[in-house]
Formats: sequence, structure tokens, C-alpha cells
Amino acid sequence: MSQNIINEVTFFFHSFLMGIVITFIYDGFIILRRLVRHNIFLISLEDMIFWIACAIGVFYMLYEENNGILRWFAVFGAALGMVIYKKSVSGLIVDIISTTIKHIVSVLSGIIRFLLRPMRFLCRKIYRFSRILLRRVKKVGKYLKNKLTGKMKLLKITICKH
Repeated sequence: MSQNIINEVTFFFHSFLMGIVITFIYDGFIILRRLVRHNIFLISLEDMIFWIACAIGVFYMLYEENNGILRWFAVFGAALGMVIYKKSVSGLIVDIISTTIKHIVSVLSGIIRFLLRPMRFLCRKIYRFSRILLRRVKKVGKYLKNKLTGKMKLLKITICKH
């Protein structure tokens, strides 16, 4: 085989791998969207940033591998890599990773809830105690205000008589 054909096959293979990598990275966004709800604006923004980054990556590959010349078999190779990856393992990978992360988060939140149970109990007791204490302080304050008001009236009466 001539060196030119070997270079073209290598370039096609790199394009194919670029398509797989692009789709794999996009699966990361799909996993993130399964874990955290996104509104349409955020999804559109993520997609726009993703495709701009992909365009830069593809341009860089074309520049390095083929001196910046667009070859349609490179586009075909990238599209073929995307389709084969998407149809073969993409759904399985997304399901496994998102389910695994959901289970890990569920287990960790259960552990944290268990570890914080004494703190929650203590906070409830402190809250109830502070409410009872506040009520008593209000009663004492009201009592002292009434006593002070009575003493002030008595003092005014005494001063006015003299």
C-alpha cells in the first residue's frame, strides 16, 4: 500500500473516532439532564456551547491531519462513528451511568440523613425549649411592665400631691 492511502485511512479512522468521542461527550450532557432537570433555555445554551466546542475540535483535527482541507469522507467517517456509537452502546452507557449515579446519591443522602439524625433531634429540642423560654420571657416582661407602669403611676401621684 502506498503511504498516501495509509494516511487517508488513518485520517478516516481519526474522523470515525472523533464522531464516537463527540457522541460520548454529548451522552455526558444527557446523563446530566437525567440527573438534574433543565429548562429549555439551559438545554439550548448547553447544546450551543457543546456544538461550538465540537466545531473547534473538528476544525483542529482537520487542520492537524489534513492541513485544514475539508474532505467529505472525513465528515462521513465522523457521522458513521456517531451513528454506530449511538445505535450500539450509547443508550446502555447512559442508562447504566445515570442509574448508578442516582443510586450513589440515594445511598449517600441516606447515610447523611442517618448521621445528622442526632443533630436534627437536638435542633428540635432546642427549638421547642427556645419557644417555651420565649413565652416565659414574654410573660415575665409583661408582668414587669405592668408592675413598672403601676409604680410609675404611684410615683406620679405622689409627686403631684407634694
